[in-house]
Amino acid sequence: MIHPTLDASAPSDHPATAFGKVGVMLVNLGTPDAPEAKAVKRYLREFLSDKRVVDYPRLVWLPVLHGIILNVRPRKTAALYAKIWHRESGKSPLAYFTERQAEGVKARLSPALIVRHAMRYGSPSIDDRLREMTAEGCDRILIVPLYPQYSATTTATVMDKVSACMSEMAWQPALRSLPPFYDDPSYLDALEGSVRRALPEGAERIILSYHGIPERYFAQGDPYHCHCQKTSRLLRERMGWSPNFAPIGFQSKFGPEKWLDPSTESLVIRAAKDGIKRLAVIAPAFVSDCLETLEEVAIGLAETFEEHGGEVLTAIPCLNDDPQFLDSLAQMIERELGGWEPAATS
Repeated sequence: MIHPTLDASAPSDHPATAFGKVGVMLVNLGTPDAPEAKAVKRYLREFLSDKRVVDYPRLVWLPVLHGIILNVRPRKTAALYAKIWHRESGKSPLAYFTERQAEGVKARLSPALIVRHAMRYGSPSIDDRLREMTAEGCDRILIVPLYPQYSATTTATVMDKVSACMSEMAWQPALRSLPPFYDDPSYLDALEGSVRRALPEGAERIILSYHGIPERYFAQGDPYHCHCQKTSRLLRERMGWSPNFAPIGFQSKFGPEKWLDPSTESLVIRAAKDGIKRLAVIAPAFVSDCLETLEEVAIGLAETFEEHGGEVLTAIPCLNDDPQFLDSLAQMIERELGGWEPAATS
């Protein structure tokens, strides 16, 4: 039973207290608030200060971050964001689609549930959302990291931030988190559907591109590489692709050390040198289009492909607010809410 305020048996002078509600918080990586250097600097400061993202000793890393990177990179990155900014909404594509995903999931679940979205870096913050949701009466909250494949640099840092916020709360809600869904059949259904709709006729090769991580992280036990491999294998089986037709690459390398390989860029160049004229790229690790898909792949790698002799590189859109993907998210959320809230998908 849902109780919006303290029950009638409480003393008459007891303040009204919201409780008894169940909440769902979808969490994506984050984004600057505007395609401007100041906003990008604020976002990068928070993102690159996370020890899960860059684990170098603080005495070494922070002077480099604050003395060099945050004085050089924001202006360049802001110019890239300006190319792909969602003008209609005034938001970044990632912010726009994450909001749409939360709205779509809410429409598919019981109206008694409180559904919100948050960003790990930037706004709306996890801290603010947790406090808002508990103030609304949520004493049980399911955290939904929007990362199909687990990595300490993504899923784990979401839960780190949730735990840090919880440590300051006098009345903590009970928590659950959605497991990684890299091999969930409904996610793969949505991924397959998006490929079949968007893959251009005559495509001679498709690269399955995932955000990279340092190879050292994998050696230390991060399962991300294995999850990427399994998603790729299962998608290939559904599509009838061979590994040669659909190789795996890793993009968005940052810093001097060795990252997972091969790089997506190297596979794009190889395709052009192999005589491929029509190439496609899909990014199964991203559920929302963002700088890495719309600028790095659809613009930057398309130019690289043409420079090396290719003709057309097609970037397959992320799942975004695709109804099949929203159905999938709702199904997974209902499964994890078992015992908290009866299934009520419309």
